[in-house]
Amino acid sequence: MTFSVSRRLASFVQAFRGARVLLVSQHNAWIHLTAAVLVIALGFVFNISPGEWIAVILSMGMVWCAEGVNTAIELLADEISLEQRERIGKAKDVAAFAVLAAAITAACVGVIVFGRHLLTGG
Repeated sequence: MTFSVSRRLASFVQAFRGARVLLVSQHNAWIHLTAAVLVIALGFVFNISPGEWIAVILSMGMVWCAEGVNTAIELLADEISLEQRERIGKAKDVAAFAVLAAAITAACVGVIVFGRHLLTGG
């Protein structure tokens, strides 16, 4: 298949459609969005360093990636079978843990980056 600008642009449209599905269907995505907006605002308020921005942005991206993969797994699993199936349940649990691990890691980064700013008032 040859390179096509129109196909590349279409892939962006599909990706943003996926973001919409994520935000509309997943309550936890609203929590992640709220946290991301708050963290970005705090980053500007406290004028965090470029290195701190990198840590914050990578952490937020990791959480969004994990949430997206988790949601995709849930949607595919539910398409395969709505009945309780042990291996599907385990796959969903592992995907949910990935989101939890990413969120805990991001929270730790947040404490490290913003902790001193909050304790010293800036």
